[in-house]
Amino acid sequence: MRPARRHNRFGGRVFSDINVTPLVDVVLVLLIIFMVTAPMLQMGIDVNLPRVKSKSIDVTEEKLVLTVNSAREIFINRNKTSLTDLGVKLENIFANRIDREIFLRADRSVPYGFVVEVMSEVRKAGVDKLGMITEPPEEAR
Repeated sequence: MRPARRHNRFGGRVFSDINVTPLVDVVLVLLIIFMVTAPMLQMGIDVNLPRVKSKSIDVTEEKLVLTVNSAREIFINRNKTSLTDLGVKLENIFANRIDREIFLRADRSVPYGFVVEVMSEVRKAGVDKLGMITEPPEEAR
């Protein structure tokens, strides 16, 4: 005996198709979720940066950023530290790194003397390059 062959109503063989509509729905929902959450990843410690005219720095790779806010709080990336602990923490961070480079963001209301103290601690920790992060000046209308 031969096994029965399946036929559709048009007399041909049955073709199985994959319905891609649910797949497209899931992809579009994921796209919307990523578009909404991507700007939130850029948020950090809020500081009022000084504005200067200079060339932009290419920061495609992850850099170490030292932030001083208006309350004179110091952050290494997003981790809060004190001025006395700053040197030791930076030495530990750079112990296993080849490039000893750090970027400094300081609120414009922070006194110059305090920023110099922070820079001195950075230099004592053995950092070779210290970059200053600023904002471009606003265009006159």
